[in-house]
Amino acid sequence: MSGRAGRDGGAGLLIVVMCMASLWTQPLQAEPKEENCEDRKSTADIVECLAIQAAVWERRLSAAYQKLMDDLPARRRDRLRSAQRLWLQFRDANCAYFASRDGTIARVDAGQCLLRLNAARAIELEEGN
Repeated sequence: MSGRAGRDGGAGLLIVVMCMASLWTQPLQAEPKEENCEDRKSTADIVECLAIQAAVWERRLSAAYQKLMDDLPARRRDRLRSAQRLWLQFRDANCAYFASRDGTIARVDAGQCLLRLNAARAIELEEGN
């Protein structure tokens, strides 16, 4: 599991982000249930599954963020906006770190990172924290 994918660690994250972007623009008929992506047969299938799951959580995160922004007083909106910008920077930097590993596992690690962090932040924002 080494070779070109290891030298292009950022490429794995880029692929995951591009998949998420394309999924973001497609309407979801119903949110897919959470599944164990590691049961997939190939790295490409795992990465695609993780991207789908991460996109679902990204939508939930965005909806929760927008709801909070609509409901909060101006002073708290500014704080939330600032916190969200910093959180996005952290998420992207953290997942880029995982994408920088050697081998094709880096693509899986980056996808798991995006899924895990998006889910945690969505839940946090849905709870209004």
